[in-house]
Amino acid sequence: MNLTPSQLITWSLALLAIALLVAAGTLIVNEVIRAQRNRTIGRAILRGVAAASAETPPVQQETEEVAGNRLSDIELPLHWLNTRIGKALVTDEDRRLIDQCGFSTQRAQLVFLVSRIALAVLLPVIVHLFWGTSLSERYNIAALACAFVVGFMAPKWTLGWRAGKRRESVGRELPLFVDLLRLLQGVGLSLDQSLQIMATDFSHVLRVLGYELTLANRQYARGRTREHSLQRLATLHNNENLRGLVSLLVQVDRHGGAVQEPLRQFSERLREHRRSEMKERIGKITVKMTGIMVTTLLPALVIVTAGPGFLAVIRSLGALTR
Repeated sequence: MNLTPSQLITWSLALLAIALLVAAGTLIVNEVIRAQRNRTIGRAILRGVAAASAETPPVQQETEEVAGNRLSDIELPLHWLNTRIGKALVTDEDRRLIDQCGFSTQRAQLVFLVSRIALAVLLPVIVHLFWGTSLSERYNIAALACAFVVGFMAPKWTLGWRAGKRRESVGRELPLFVDLLRLLQGVGLSLDQSLQIMATDFSHVLRVLGYELTLANRQYARGRTREHSLQRLATLHNNENLRGLVSLLVQVDRHGGAVQEPLRQFSERLREHRRSEMKERIGKITVKMTGIMVTTLLPALVIVTAGPGFLAVIRSLGALTR
C-alpha cells in the first residue's frame, strides 16, 4: 500500500496522539492511587493527633490546622519537582528567583512548573489556530517556535521583574530598618525584642524586610541560631549593605555589647553610599537629557532664531530673480 506524504503525516500525528493519551492515562491513574494513599495516611494522622490532644482543645485545634495544611500539601503532586524533568524545568536559579519574590514554598515551585509547561503548550496552539492558516509554512514554523520560547520563558521573566522590584524595595527600606533598630535599642529593648517588634508592628512599612524578619524570627523560635536564621536575609537579595548589617547583628548577638554606636556609623555610611548613588544617577540623567535636548529642543531653537534670517534671504533671492 502506497501512502502519500500527507497520509504519512496524518498517521504519525494519530499515533503520537494515542501515545500521549496512554501516557496521560498512566499518569492520571498513578496520581489517583497516590492521592488515595495520602488521604488514608492523612486521616490516620488526624485521628492520632485528635486522640493525643483530647485534653487540650486549643492545642488540638492548632495541631489539626497545621496537620490539615500539611495534608493539603501532601495531596499536591510535589514529587514532580524531584523528577528529572522537574529539575530541568525548575532549576536552582528559578528556585532562587521564587524565593526572592517571597514565594518560599514548594507549592509556588509547583505552580511555576505547571504554568511554564501550560504556556509552552498553549501559546503555540493559539498562534496556530489564529494565524496558522494565513502564514506560509516557513513563517508558521518560526511563529510556533517563537510562541514556544515566549511561553516557556514568560514565567521566569515575570519572576525576574518581581525579584528586581523587591531588591529595589530592600535598598529603599534598609535606612529605615537601621533607624528603627537604633530607636528600639535606645529605649532599652534587647536585640530579639527589637527584631520581633519590627517584624510584627512595622511590617506595613518594611514590606520586604518585615517579611524576611518574620521568617527569620520563626526559624529562631524553632531552635536555630541567630546566624542561621538571618542567613537567608543576608544572601537572598544580593545587597552588600544588608549583608554587612546582618554580620553586625550576628556579632552583637554572639559577643554582646552596645549596638547603638555601630548602628550609627553604619547608618552614616549607608546614607553616604546612597548620596553617591544619587549623584551618579543625576550625572547619567544629565547626559541622557543632553541627547534629548539636542534632538527635540535644538531644531525648534534653530527655527525660532534663524527662521527670520532664512526667510529674508529667500525673499531677497526671489526679488533678484524677477
